[in-house]
Amino acid sequence: MKNRSRIRRAWRPLALALVALAAGPAWAGYEESAVLEALDKVTGRVFKLQVALESVVEFGALRIVARSCYKAPPEETPESTAFLEISEVKPGEQPVLLFKGWMFASSPGLSTLEHPTYDVIVLDCAPAPLTAKQKASYFVDPMPAETPSDSPPDSPGDASSE
Repeated sequence: MKNRSRIRRAWRPLALALVALAAGPAWAGYEESAVLEALDKVTGRVFKLQVALESVVEFGALRIVARSCYKAPPEETPESTAFLEISEVKPGEQPVLLFKGWMFASSPGLSTLEHPTYDVIVLDCAPAPLTAKQKASYFVDPMPAETPSDSPPDSPGDASSE
C-alpha cells in the first residue's frame, strides 16, 4: 500500500507539468529574434539591431549572440526578455565575455551591459528577420518623390503672378 502512494506522489509533478504544457500561452511567447537598441557613446548614434537566435551580430567591437527571447502574451503584463551573450573583440586578442544573462525590456537598468563605449538594451522579441529576397518580395518601394523645380513657387505677393 505504501508503494502505491509513493508512485502516485511521484507522478503528480509529471501530471502537473503536462497540464501546464497543454495550457499553451506560456510557450506561445517565444520568438525567433531579439530586437535590441545599441548606443555608441562616442558618436552618440543609436542603432536598432534585430538578432536572430543563435546568430552573431557585430556592433563596433561587440559581438552579440541572442540565445532566447520571450515576449509575454497579450493578456499578461507587457514584457520582453532576452538571454544574451555579449563579448568584446579586440584585434589580435581573444574575445572577452562582458555580459551573459537575461535583459528585460521593461527594466533596462535591472540587468545591463556595463561598458564605457557601448550600451545595449532589449526593445522587443520578434519573428525571424526577413532575408533580402523576402524583403524584396513583400515590400514595395514607395513612389519616388517629386523633384523640386529649379525656380521657387510664385509667392502670393509676387507681381509676376498678377
